[in-house]
Amino acid sequence: MTTDPLVNLSHRVASRRTVLIGGAVAGLGGALALGGGTAAAAPAAAPTRGARLGEVFTLGVASGDPLPNGVVLWTRLARRPLAADGLGGMPNRPVAVQWEVAEDPRFGRRTRRGTVVAEVQDAHSVHVEVSGLRPGREYFYRFRAEGALSPVGRTRTAPAPGTLTSALTMCFASCAQYEHGYFTAYRRMAEDEPGLVLFLGDYNYEYAANDYVAPGGNLRDHAGPETVTLANYRQRHAQYKSDLDLQAAHAAAPWLVVPDDHEVENNWADEVPEEQQPNFLARRASALQAYYENMPLRRSARPRGTSSQLYRRVEWGALSTFHMLDTRQYRDDQPLDDRFNSDGPTRTDPTRSITGDEQEAWLVDGLRRSRSRWNVLGQQVFFSQVDFTPGAGRGFNPDAWDGYTGSRDRIVQGMIDGRTRNPVVLTGDVHANWAANVKERFDDPSSRTIATELVTTSITSGGDGSEVRADTATTLAENPHVQYYNNRRGYVRTTITAREMRADYRTVPYVSAPGAPVQTAASFVLQDRIPGLNRV
Repeated sequence: MTTDPLVNLSHRVASRRTVLIGGAVAGLGGALALGGGTAAAAPAAAPTRGARLGEVFTLGVASGDPLPNGVVLWTRLARRPLAADGLGGMPNRPVAVQWEVAEDPRFGRRTRRGTVVAEVQDAHSVHVEVSGLRPGREYFYRFRAEGALSPVGRTRTAPAPGTLTSALTMCFASCAQYEHGYFTAYRRMAEDEPGLVLFLGDYNYEYAANDYVAPGGNLRDHAGPETVTLANYRQRHAQYKSDLDLQAAHAAAPWLVVPDDHEVENNWADEVPEEQQPNFLARRASALQAYYENMPLRRSARPRGTSSQLYRRVEWGALSTFHMLDTRQYRDDQPLDDRFNSDGPTRTDPTRSITGDEQEAWLVDGLRRSRSRWNVLGQQVFFSQVDFTPGAGRGFNPDAWDGYTGSRDRIVQGMIDGRTRNPVVLTGDVHANWAANVKERFDDPSSRTIATELVTTSITSGGDGSEVRADTATTLAENPHVQYYNNRRGYVRTTITAREMRADYRTVPYVSAPGAPVQTAASFVLQDRIPGLNRV
């Protein structure tokens, strides 16, 4: 949804590693030597001088979907990112893009290299599925095209299957509205040097300039009209990707990404748009195509018609399994005309689904089969029940799992029946930090705690925010399983070990100006085999 349910509705000095990665490019004097053809493990030849840094790499680099032996490397070529045709000022022809991977940021120990073609029909984006790497290792990568050299990115492969590794620092974030503020939280996330980043939806927003205004007004303008066509969505992605704070976060670690609604249109549900409009399915197809082009996704996610295979499972050794969900493409339409703070029998109709039957069965089966220490659900909208009406009345958010209680009940029961070890639900969407215990029966506070939900605030959506709101105490009292609320912007940093998961809610005091510092507003520890939140 567009707003926090409770509401109803620049850069600081870089870290040592950031300096190291950036210096690796500058120190080469723009040099890069790459072999052609397919990936090769042999050392590269001596560098060739004279490549121009970044000329077509205005959108940065990224990596994602790590496996024990490889990772996806991404870039998209654009000389003029805001070109209205969405093609970034690139020529109407294929462009050869060379890539290489090394064990050090100065590329003294190169391990893989090759050439891929950036096609016009993909807006000159490339998705290199590198293999042959070693598990649980840090790598560095870069690209060369049209005589220009890309920035250097840092990535990491997943640990070998079955291995219980050392601690994983994983950050997760959601909801970055370009107009509402500066993306400083992305920069601070990069400086935390995570091993993995999860982005849980609303990576960009579809609105025309000033259609969605933050409290206090918007600080930056969207380029172009409301996104409807493929050209519109490509241009919007390029505008967001041009932000240097976002580029820093992508270059710092591999990402696992799933979209929510604003990558297409607010509150869409399968084939049903929020507002009646002609050709919504064509719009949806264009949005998913642009999403694929601009994210570090594998070829299996390439859209086919109006659909894209985005739910998937990524294992991090024996430490954690990340079950990444799609709660938009397969859901039934929202009940109660999608009226916030509403209630009624259709909300609890057990036949209705937010995931669709196939994805639900896939998830429950994966939770049953998993042997990981931690089972993390990366998904978009509030999973726990939240009653927003004080007193005897009841009012819920029908766009969240509260509008699909049958789905939620079956998944919670699947965790119980499958004896899932340490299920943790990660959530975005609501533009505020929350933490909640997932109950066996939410209407019975004495029922068992089955899992934990950690909800991240937005990167910028909603403007500067506040520590609390006037109705915070009332809402928490109405929902005793909800343990925490904070209305600042930021992200959540987790540290995952065999014995515990620590969650630090990282917030910035403002997004209305660049360069805000970051602090930890609250921390919780989840203990192995003991479900529930423990405030630090």
